[in-house]
Amino acid sequence: MAIDDQKLAYSVAELAQLSGLGRSFLYEQIGEGLLPVRKAGRRTLILREDAQTWLSSLPIAGQRLTSPS
Repeated sequence: MAIDDQKLAYSVAELAQLSGLGRSFLYEQIGEGLLPVRKAGRRTLILREDAQTWLSSLPIAGQRLTSPS
């Protein structure tokens, strides 16, 4: 994802476009408390640092989350 270093925050639509992820998926992540957001009136904003941290926390494809017993 090419994060714009000049922007401090993104709307859900902007983050969806930048990341290539769907708005519905982002709203699910927000609803589950996994992607923190801020509110400015009716606008939902995602801080650049929060977006980067959240993306970094996503599981790596093909990697097991727990080791087998």
